[in-house]
Amino acid sequence: MPAKFYRDYSDFLSEHFGCKVQKLTVNAGFSCPNRDGTKGYGGCTYCNNQTFNPEYCAPSLSVSDQLRRGREFFARKYPDMSYLAYFQAYTNTHSDDIERLMGLYEEALSVEGVVGLIIGTRPDCMPQTLLDRLAALPAWVMIEYGAESACDVTLEKINRCHTWADTVDAVNRTHRAGIPCGLHLIMGLPGEDEECMLTTVGRVNELPVDTVKFHQLQLVRGTRMARDVEQGLYDIPRFTAEEYADLCVKMLARLRPDIAVERFVSQSPSDLLIYPRWGLKNYQFTNMLNNRLRELHEFK
Repeated sequence: MPAKFYRDYSDFLSEHFGCKVQKLTVNAGFSCPNRDGTKGYGGCTYCNNQTFNPEYCAPSLSVSDQLRRGREFFARKYPDMSYLAYFQAYTNTHSDDIERLMGLYEEALSVEGVVGLIIGTRPDCMPQTLLDRLAALPAWVMIEYGAESACDVTLEKINRCHTWADTVDAVNRTHRAGIPCGLHLIMGLPGEDEECMLTTVGRVNELPVDTVKFHQLQLVRGTRMARDVEQGLYDIPRFTAEEYADLCVKMLARLRPDIAVERFVSQSPSDLLIYPRWGLKNYQFTNMLNNRLRELHEFK
């Protein structure tokens, strides 16, 4: 019986690093083009960025100070760990000043123990000039694009202000630049049924993607989606943990096997989360899913 039923993120990282590495989240104080009027206002309807940041990560601190605090947090337990600076909150390439961007990335790489960068952004916010500069850095760099869905109707409904074609273009250009690339996808967006979600997985397979992050849609307080659902303008799919695990089994069956899966679920703070409240930590859900995969394998 195989030990693993899919390629996971540790497999991916082990190909690039000869040591254990840990992400350290950075909030560099960026906004998003669908918040500041560049493309729209209000942001994605599901988004409350308070759900993203650990305690050590505050935009009032410099990038290097945030990373040092994060390193201190983890070093107590893992003194020999190396680190990846993860520019996560909002859109971390959203600036016309490429020199400013490069200055922030280079500041992160100057911190002791930081061996690479992961930059979270949108597929419509990656100019070729910036890609070329990132490819020239003397350090490991990865780009994570928030694609969310391959369905343009869904993307419009949630106010993403970009299209699937933007994702295809960004991933292909990133791959040609020699930079590893990941996609972020949300399962259970309004109006999407199971076949629509599985179609998104199939379209990801067509791209030179290295990793994916899946997670269940979370209905979070303070978002436009929460207000829309409360007012009865539409509803969202409501998975039990078991139903979502079954969906993940189907997604894995369709996903190209060389693509590494970083996660299946995400967990917003309890005081902000409306739905789903499964009472499971991320690792507990993953254990449940792996047990389900093991059972299916045994009864083949």
